[in-house]
Amino acid sequence: MTIVSKLKPQKVLFIATRQIGDVLVTTPLIEKARELWPDAEFHFLGYRGKLGMLKGNPNISKVIETSDRPSFGEYLSLIGRLFQRYDLAIVTQPSDRAYLYGLMAARRRVGVLGGHPQGLTEQDKTKRSKSEKQNAWKKFISLHTVDVDYFAQHVIAEKLRLLEVFYPNPHDVFNKPISVTPPAGEALSPGVANQLRSPYVVVHPGPLTAYKRWPLAYWQTLITWIVKQGWQVVLSASPAKQDLQLNHDILSLLDPQIRQHVVNTLGELSIPQAGTLIRGALAYVGVDTSITHLAAACNTPTITLFGPTPPTNFGPWPNGFMGEQPYALRARSQTVGNITILQGPGECVPCRKAGCEDKASSNSECLDHLEPSQVIEALQSATQQ
Repeated sequence: MTIVSKLKPQKVLFIATRQIGDVLVTTPLIEKARELWPDAEFHFLGYRGKLGMLKGNPNISKVIETSDRPSFGEYLSLIGRLFQRYDLAIVTQPSDRAYLYGLMAARRRVGVLGGHPQGLTEQDKTKRSKSEKQNAWKKFISLHTVDVDYFAQHVIAEKLRLLEVFYPNPHDVFNKPISVTPPAGEALSPGVANQLRSPYVVVHPGPLTAYKRWPLAYWQTLITWIVKQGWQVVLSASPAKQDLQLNHDILSLLDPQIRQHVVNTLGELSIPQAGTLIRGALAYVGVDTSITHLAAACNTPTITLFGPTPPTNFGPWPNGFMGEQPYALRARSQTVGNITILQGPGECVPCRKAGCEDKASSNSECLDHLEPSQVIEALQSATQQ
């Protein structure tokens, strides 16, 4: 048994300074850490407004919020709250700032190291070499690090491997079923609750970036088919302006007879409320975004449309799966547990670029060629229609 595996920290700080979905995928790590250290006190540091996925999490006794662009005064305040108050910091994001927070807060650290996809071009090799140099100081201050692999390693396996150094046998971290813990539910507002009728399907068209979008006309076809099955459609959205506009554009395409069976939540649901809505749904259909991960965690039949993103890295985790990798890199359709991942055609799929033009505003041909009939077939299978 190594010395590290004998460590029993009393106070542990988890650090995830990114988006909502990145917070949710830390919950299996937190659960596994609780098995290791049943008496330890767990705190969580993340960005303000991004921690709703932890509401009611029984393993987290304190949530610490910080701005994603803190002022000098905020930095000083945070240093005072964190400085050397923890036995261990678990840094789940590879950013310099996350590591600096970990260095400031704890006596020991483990963390994820960033990198670049394995490639053959000289540009890839240059980026990889630069990344290795940037990571040297992070390795130096850490007990243990785990390298990102954007194609072969699932993000949840990546997080869980942060704990492998604390086990006599590193493979033990994967020897039990692994599940994502959704936030505790919250009552829906009367404005939404009074419109619902069962059965309903939640549809979430809006991703964070344009290159993960599915064509508007395809959503029109899918929603029309759902309503014709006698089901209600509930359109979900974040409060972001582009998501609200996207839902408005979809609604404008619908026949008035179809539209009267569609509830638009107008981006007014909190993350816990979204969980409540999804738990009551017959099924969920969405793009590659955080709410899709929430739907999977709620054990609702989940259909998700993947374009450039490798499902082997960031596919929604099927609760109860035991092992490191539930998915194949490329498959037009693959179902594991309650989750079906659909991908469009093309030898370049998945490329892990920002669409075909490799920029946030780009389209993705793989999604443009993912036909509504493929989604309808998956939804039929998930609902046994």
